[in-house]
Amino acid sequence: MVERLPSGTRDFLPDEMRELRAMTDRVRAVFENAGYGEVYTPALEYEATFTRAHMDRSPPTPPAYRVFDEHGNVLVLRSDMTVPIARLVATRYHEVEPPMRFCYFAHAYRGVRPQRGQSREFLQAGIELVGAESPEGTVEVLTVLCQALDAAGLQNYRVGLGDASLYPALLDRLDVQDPERRERILTELVDGDFVGLQGEIDALGLSERDASLLLTVPRTRGGPEVLHALEGPLEHAATGMRAVHALLRPNVADRVIFDLGLVRGLGYYTGAVFQVYDPAYGVPIGIGGRYDDLLGQFGRPLPAVGFALNVERLHIALTSEEGGRRT
Repeated sequence: MVERLPSGTRDFLPDEMRELRAMTDRVRAVFENAGYGEVYTPALEYEATFTRAHMDRSPPTPPAYRVFDEHGNVLVLRSDMTVPIARLVATRYHEVEPPMRFCYFAHAYRGVRPQRGQSREFLQAGIELVGAESPEGTVEVLTVLCQALDAAGLQNYRVGLGDASLYPALLDRLDVQDPERRERILTELVDGDFVGLQGEIDALGLSERDASLLLTVPRTRGGPEVLHALEGPLEHAATGMRAVHALLRPNVADRVIFDLGLVRGLGYYTGAVFQVYDPAYGVPIGIGGRYDDLLGQFGRPLPAVGFALNVERLHIALTSEEGGRRT
């Protein structure tokens, strides 16, 4: 009888572990050279910690896996490292002057639909820059992100850059105020389901011009020229993205693609958001963005920005690139 693994989990054997270790060591060196100190937080947190981070969502998005301690308190397996680090800053660094720089290599746990081939447990490598405003803070994090990917050995990647406030501002402009309908529309965007998005937009009963705008904007991506057409309530997001682009070094700016349909599923993102793409792998291998309101939920309001790389996906993309170069 063969013992099965839970769906969405896997074993890592010695050869793969050696490659993963070498790759993460190179990434860790980049983080440390940029001044980011490594931290580690417990895999278990109180459920209230994550619920507090998503208080702006109704209902709040809970982590997937819960257990009870001996006192009846609800504990959860962390679904990301950003929220635990926000808690860490508020409790252990409440009197330290910003900016503060942290990095981590830690496992996260998500509830997924097994048929989609997603992981329930995965290793993340990332940084959090706390107390640095945009655009300077965002530029620093994007620069470290590209340095880490270069050190890992990835060559063909691109970084999609958008703004979490852009599409909600567009919905406000068109007077789409129903919370449930807005949530469904944004969920379709997060999932990249444009068929579902069109169905939701059709149900709004908007004019043909307005409906077309809601469908066209999230499909718009390219260089800085895509920002020129943004006006009115979208001007704020465009201004922020232009300011970031203006400060990027050429070797980083060359990696950036502006993606106006880029939104994140986690509700705490407030401004710039980004994803790492590589043609050798079909889904994003890293995500990040600004979360300027999250620290305030824990009692110490500070702007912040960070990113997380999925180490296994990064390794697969790197291996695929290397295989392509050998053929």
